[in-house]
Amino acid sequence: MEVIKKQTGAAFTIKKGQKLKVLDPLGEQVSDMVLFNAEDTREKISSGKTLDFEESVLITKGNFLWSNRSRKMMEILEDTNGRNDFLLAPCSPETFQIMYDNPEYHPSCFENLYTNLKKFNIQPDEVPTAFNIFMNVQFAADGKLSVDPPLSKAGDYLLFQAQMDLIVALTACSAEDSNNGSFKPIHYEILD
Repeated sequence: MEVIKKQTGAAFTIKKGQKLKVLDPLGEQVSDMVLFNAEDTREKISSGKTLDFEESVLITKGNFLWSNRSRKMMEILEDTNGRNDFLLAPCSPETFQIMYDNPEYHPSCFENLYTNLKKFNIQPDEVPTAFNIFMNVQFAADGKLSVDPPLSKAGDYLLFQAQMDLIVALTACSAEDSNNGSFKPIHYEILD
């Protein structure tokens, strides 16, 4: 089991057919995940295509994560938590300036994604909206969004299966609101 320390990230490759387990060891910790086709990184995970083809804003067990080229990238085989988000962008330095009124430097998922993806020649502007594992975004009847504490408990996990050779980047999210005010690690494991 690999450990992503709090407010950091990791990037790695997995082969078609391999499984990826993403685990919340302590509870109430979000992990942002982005995917790229390992053969052509212009093909990447797409929130819009996924929500369109899966006909839901709540993506969980039995759903696929789709690419900007309308191809399946991952299947969710198991989801012990059942609440994830695919609406909101990764937190960035600007998130903390605009939404938290914090002019000081703050670690962010966007920075942790692109700095870890640099070794794959993926630039910051190429980082798409992430699949936010364990993130609890609620939406009111009038469309107003709110970020509530994650429902994940210690040991909750998602198990994905790669539908193509992939570059994967994961974070242990850095936004206070997303993680009920504290930061914790995320664990992951690649299974054959």
